[in-house]
Amino acid sequence: MPTPSLSIVIPLYNEEPNIPILIDRLLQIAKDLPDESFEFIFIDDGSRDSSFSVLSGFGKKDERIKVLKFSRNFGSHLACLAGLKHAQGERAIVMAADLQDPPELIANLLQAQTQGIDVVWAKREARRESKRVLFFASLYHRFMRRFVFPDWPGEGADVVLLTKRVRDALLTWPERNTSIFGQIFWLGFPQKVISYVKGTRFAGLSKWNFSKRLKLGLDSVVSFSFFPIRLISYLGMFISLAGFLYAFLLVFLRLFEITQIPGWASLMIVVLLVSGLQLLMLGVIGEYLWRSADQVKTRPFYVITEQIGFDDIKQTSLPRAGRTIHEFD
Repeated sequence: MPTPSLSIVIPLYNEEPNIPILIDRLLQIAKDLPDESFEFIFIDDGSRDSSFSVLSGFGKKDERIKVLKFSRNFGSHLACLAGLKHAQGERAIVMAADLQDPPELIANLLQAQTQGIDVVWAKREARRESKRVLFFASLYHRFMRRFVFPDWPGEGADVVLLTKRVRDALLTWPERNTSIFGQIFWLGFPQKVISYVKGTRFAGLSKWNFSKRLKLGLDSVVSFSFFPIRLISYLGMFISLAGFLYAFLLVFLRLFEITQIPGWASLMIVVLLVSGLQLLMLGVIGEYLWRSADQVKTRPFYVITEQIGFDDIKQTSLPRAGRTIHEFD
């Protein structure tokens, strides 16, 4: 197979019903863009259904379809990292498998990627999801724009096109608990944004539950912003100042016998309030420390147990020393 010019990287988890429709649409796009040579890299992130078997069937029929299977669910961002690591195209597009992000966006991304532009984001213009999901998504993206990346897309982006030099730079900087999209923003290459309407799922239920959304939010903020630590400092200064002022007030009232000093109730309120804030501060510091400790461990980022369409994958290493990724036939 000749070296492809474009790699489509698609992480998935329990998406068996969506795979046939997705692949049909991707192959049609490949026909509509004869000037591009494609490879489609699917990363099965520990699916418990027959996703890998379905992908294997397609991979045996079309050499452009390649599959990596994780030993368990390591997370979509590490799956994206694995796909980009094995991509061969001069450009790569990362997108989801649930068909909410239409594959037809590929043509729009390629058209928008002009000379000097290394990253093209597909920004959601509208989303057809529940009010609860929209509320938390809006809160997350507003926070990212306010405290992390001022240019972060207002409604977020799940589809992105990267040139080879962006992909190479990204792979020299592997992080275990992070947002791969945040890493791309941080790299600072010339970027462009196009808009699209995010659709509804073709089949199945979203695996992106509240705990995963919460972890992504914490990873994004802790990895790219010192705002939580700075907030702790401000709270500490404010509480210390309030404590000194309150102590001065109590001494003043006692010396001049203006009123009786409140007893048990006021004391317990202060103790509980300050203790709660201290635990909250320790929790924030713990988030930073845990991620630092987890990053320096030598455990693999992910484990690949099966593959379709690739040369025999043995054990390889990321460019940074000590960051080993285990991949087995």
